[in-house]
Amino acid sequence: MKHLPVMFAEALQQLAIKKDGIYLDCTFGRGGHSQGILNLLDPAGRLLAFDRDLDAVNSGYAQSMLEDKRFKLKHNCFSEVENIVASEGLAGKVDGILMDLGVSSPQLDNPERGFSFLRDGPLDMRMDGNAGVTAEQWLAGVDEKELVKVLFEYGEERFARRIAHAIIEKRVESPITTTRELANLIEDVVPIREKHKHPATRSFQAIRIEINSELDELRAVLQQSARILKPDGRLVVISFHSLEDRIVKRFIRSESGAKYNPGKLPIKEIDIAKGALKKIGKALKAGPQEVAQNPRARSAVMRVAEKVSASTSCITLPPVSMQL
Repeated sequence: MKHLPVMFAEALQQLAIKKDGIYLDCTFGRGGHSQGILNLLDPAGRLLAFDRDLDAVNSGYAQSMLEDKRFKLKHNCFSEVENIVASEGLAGKVDGILMDLGVSSPQLDNPERGFSFLRDGPLDMRMDGNAGVTAEQWLAGVDEKELVKVLFEYGEERFARRIAHAIIEKRVESPITTTRELANLIEDVVPIREKHKHPATRSFQAIRIEINSELDELRAVLQQSARILKPDGRLVVISFHSLEDRIVKRFIRSESGAKYNPGKLPIKEIDIAKGALKKIGKALKAGPQEVAQNPRARSAVMRVAEKVSASTSCITLPPVSMQL
């Protein structure tokens, strides 16, 4: 296999793959994780993969993998995963779900996609190049207040107001149409440089997240995962920035504890409805050898959860009248 994704071995290990199991790879990308999962399945196993990027779905490596009858690949957003799983008759039967979030290397390496400020190209940034508005179109119409909000919340950019004002002023003169044009504009107005980080990094991240609704899509698929998995099925998520990781961490925490706090009522522990998942271990990070070989791995965080049995996750509280 030519391409090994970040934390490849750890992802396969944490999925606890059963040879005859059913697995979902929600972020197919270049197929590294999918191929690794297939290599561990016997003829009875199944893998259903997804990608929002039509280029990934139509790629040569994807088409070659589709020759394997155990494998299917769908072009869709995270929020559509549950419906597709149901249409395949797999709801509640899935042994493991993997998500490797963020932008893939092919997307960053292709200047025409507009994800990277290191290569000049059209200001696109769409995960699905056939749907939605481009970054250029969004920047041409967004008001300054909303732009400040996006840059600050999604990019955690402390100079959000300064950058937003410069963008609004520039577009009055002429449209901002290329990645280099936007990157240069941001570089000119940011007064302080972060070590080893281009001044446009946070803004590009923020705009990409906004036009692709990435955080909303992530929240949607996390909620769906609890319904898709079978008891003891694993959820493994790799994130690359704090906003994604925070959402994953809070979701697992919320689904791992009691779903109802009875306060001072005399209700027994057995009568309290439980969350659908339990947390497995602590957050994992890439080892020093992998970070040395692939600097992108430095920011990777893996979190793992497991579906609990229905007997502990869906207990109903007794009627209030019986508690008094």
